[in-house]
Amino acid sequence: MTTTAEIKKTTEAKMDQSIAAFKNNLTKIRTGRANPALLDTVHVEYYGSMVPLSQVANVALLDPRTISVQPWEKGMGAKIEKAIRESDLGLNPASMGDLIRVPMPPMSEERRKEMTKLVRTEGESAKIAVRNLRRDANEHVKRLLKDKLASEDEQKRAETDIQKVTDKHIATIDSLVNAKEQEIMAV
Repeated sequence: MTTTAEIKKTTEAKMDQSIAAFKNNLTKIRTGRANPALLDTVHVEYYGSMVPLSQVANVALLDPRTISVQPWEKGMGAKIEKAIRESDLGLNPASMGDLIRVPMPPMSEERRKEMTKLVRTEGESAKIAVRNLRRDANEHVKRLLKDKLASEDEQKRAETDIQKVTDKHIATIDSLVNAKEQEIMAV
């Protein structure tokens, strides 16, 4: 038997997961600054299989505009450099002995605007996910009322609480979107 409290708790947990997924998506969106997470999508050929870059090299920040990639094995440098160059990130790595430097090219105004649109789209998707969770929770509460497992007062209170949780999560998404837009537009 589910209670309105359990429904609220489950819904809030799912909304938190939606925000965590949204934050993860935001880290992949490029700003003018270097971020090691940017290379998470790059895969390198290693003994016949494709593996994530982080499994064959140490990826770190050299300075705010440069990522350093230090291969763990000799001879991997050329493969890593090729994988980064052929990724759809538009980066141009340069080898310096064993170390590979990946400078972040400055973004054009047009590219920055494209990125802010992408951030807003991601934000909207996250809000839709949160609103869908709200709808599901409200339907669940109504089902409890219909099956006479909750009173009308409990239903109203639960729906109000679910709305408050939804509003809080949507506000969080909005602030994350604004922060990322500021980061992208900062020259």
